[in-house]
Amino acid sequence: MEGFHLSLLSRGGPMIWVLLLMGALGLVLFIERTLYLHRGQIRSTSFVDGIKNILAKRRIVEAVTVCEETPGPVAAVVKAALIHAGDDETRMRYAVQDAAVIELPSLERRLGSIAAIAQIAPLVGLLGTVLGLTATFHSFMQGGEYATARALAGGMWQSLITAGAGLALGIPAHLAYHLLNGRVRAIVRDVEWAGNEIMRYLLTDYKENFSAAGGEIPTPKFPVPAQAPAAVAPPAAVAPPSTSPPPSSASPVI
Repeated sequence: MEGFHLSLLSRGGPMIWVLLLMGALGLVLFIERTLYLHRGQIRSTSFVDGIKNILAKRRIVEAVTVCEETPGPVAAVVKAALIHAGDDETRMRYAVQDAAVIELPSLERRLGSIAAIAQIAPLVGLLGTVLGLTATFHSFMQGGEYATARALAGGMWQSLITAGAGLALGIPAHLAYHLLNGRVRAIVRDVEWAGNEIMRYLLTDYKENFSAAGGEIPTPKFPVPAQAPAAVAPPAAVAPPSTSPPPSSASPVI
């Protein structure tokens, strides 16, 4: 069986190696994107509820710390809203939108490469088919009426193998692209919901909680790294006392 597979590769012509390279690249991209999206996708409902419970205890700095320790765009958007908890709705919404604009493009990174492989692979297989048919007709012309089926079989093998390989690569690549794209859309929906939900809470329940207590809404303040004290200039050197006798006020004796 192994020899048969090697025989197929050798008979596939140069395009079969191009398809193998594209398949390896597509597999690496699919694994990398799957792991990345798995790390970035969290249970947004449970996460936002946990942040609300922390805010109900008036520990907004702890809530920001939880967001910093949680990977993914949902936590980044919630953190942006928490940092601007003391601002008005317009500023808070702009902050949330800016955080989403920064985070969301990273979700779609390299999906275009997988889509390109899915579209190009059948075309590469078609190119291999054309090359195989060209080789077949070339053998037929060289042999004339004495051309044998064995002489024509090489080009037909190349045509069939490359066409099948192109389809075998293009179909899974299409499935991989749509699978990853679906996960990206799910994360985007979670980001939109989490941003709107935390803003609604901060602008209504959170503010009412502090208004009832008669206090101001705190804004998380982060410690500023201490600066090194300025170097103190050394004291000026004091000249040693002179050992020469003081000048006499009497007139010199002549």
